[in-house]
Amino acid sequence: MAKSKPFVSSSFSYETMEETLDVKPKGAELLIGIPRENSFNEDRIALTPEAVGVMVANGHRVVVETKAGDGASYTDKDYSEAGAKIAYDKKEVFECEILVKSAPISESECELLKPNQTVISPIHMAIMKRDILQKMMDKKITALSFENLKDDTGHNPIVRSMSEIAGSAVMLIAGQYLSKANNGKGVLVGGISGIPPTKVIIIGAGIVGEYAARTALAMGASVKVFDNSIYRLKRLQNNIGVRMWTSVMEPKILAKQLKTCDVAVGALSGALGRTPIIVTEEMVSNMRPGSVIVDVSIDHGGCFETSKVTSHEKPVFKKYDVIHYCVPNIPSGFARTASQAISNVLMPLMLETGDDGGIDHIVWHKINIRSGIYLYKGSLTNFFLSERFDLKFTDLNLLIASKR
Repeated sequence: MAKSKPFVSSSFSYETMEETLDVKPKGAELLIGIPRENSFNEDRIALTPEAVGVMVANGHRVVVETKAGDGASYTDKDYSEAGAKIAYDKKEVFECEILVKSAPISESECELLKPNQTVISPIHMAIMKRDILQKMMDKKITALSFENLKDDTGHNPIVRSMSEIAGSAVMLIAGQYLSKANNGKGVLVGGISGIPPTKVIIIGAGIVGEYAARTALAMGASVKVFDNSIYRLKRLQNNIGVRMWTSVMEPKILAKQLKTCDVAVGALSGALGRTPIIVTEEMVSNMRPGSVIVDVSIDHGGCFETSKVTSHEKPVFKKYDVIHYCVPNIPSGFARTASQAISNVLMPLMLETGDDGGIDHIVWHKINIRSGIYLYKGSLTNFFLSERFDLKFTDLNLLIASKR
């Protein structure tokens, strides 16, 4: 049987469909909760009273747990005067749709989380537990991490700020432990006219290394920087604007320099897991008695073989008569400055989230924010976490597109 041809009549009219534009929704009122942190060595708070004042002035509500700002020297009065509601029960804070924290979610806090909440906090890959992640997935949480959050230029603004604080603080800490008051050998960092400058070795030419070098040079010290990336060494020299002594990490050269230095700084980043150990126990044993090691890399395991984690309460220990300072989370020791730095990034982000009509909409409109999201409505969207804990990975871009 012959196939019949399609019938087309001149009375049919064919029209193109209307194009549907992506119209931004009207602004949403956000309800933001800031709980008090009980984590080890965590004194920062993610939004300062000034930032809360701006949020409230823009029509958002903020609930702050009592004494949440104590570690950063902000009182409940500061927050209530900025327009926040002070909560005396942690559960009340966890009723808010958006939680903003300066420490990762703990196991006890998992129980308080409400379904479909949004959590903005650090993630601390090294100490993340599968159980916590699984509970957050079960509760369909959307979670944004400080470490992976990118700005419009593709940089990580919070990580950068914390690295700047840690780098600048390194020389202040070293100076403290070289002084006789803290049982050091009584050396002034930098020295004065007629006295050879203090010798500082910095391992790692990232942001921490750069700011440690800046501060050491400003104090008058002699600075030598080691890194295996020629690009990073060039960038450090260009940023500081001074010709400096730099070297790749060649063990013999490093061991020779460590023998005569007064301060050694471990400033390697552990972006992909544990920091490699660069300085062996033998190298440390040959260092001058009374010299100081500040291992900023201790957050990721440390790059000195002799390093072991210390706390703000008992920050140093001696091994081979060398003073070791290995406190993780150095920025928390300067909690007010660190809180202001975090707040400067989060406050504009929160305002934009409100203007865009909530977290779902800002994720759609601002592509750079997607890099910070590791959970979206309970789906795990961070490949490294899915590999590490053997959990199902979902591509965030596909997930968002499917929900439009």
